[in-house]
Amino acid sequence: MDKIYLNKMAFYGFHGVFPEEKKLGQRFLVDLILEVDLKNAGETDDIYQSIDYGLVYQVTKQVVEGPSKNLVEAVAEDLSAELFSHFGLLAACTVKVIKPDPPIPGHYQSVAIEIHREKS
Repeated sequence: MDKIYLNKMAFYGFHGVFPEEKKLGQRFLVDLILEVDLKNAGETDDIYQSIDYGLVYQVTKQVVEGPSKNLVEAVAEDLSAELFSHFGLLAACTVKVIKPDPPIPGHYQSVAIEIHREKS
């Protein structure tokens, strides 16, 4: 399957299990891999045979900057469901949600979760 990548989209959300995360918020980065047959798009040069990256960004922004969740796993599930509801050509997606600055002790670049979902 062909793939569209959207990498390191940055948002500010209020997700987390700690009260300060819900009150102060924090940065979230999102990577997406969208699996879609792009043969017709490539042959016809027609945007309607592909997926509009700008609209993908807007859908992602609405979810990540939307209602607070305890877990980034829930954010990823909501995002995958929204992507499938908006894009009929989407066959599968991989959603990676990254918390660059989680409030946990230690030295690391970030923490992240990644899910892969297929059209049912």
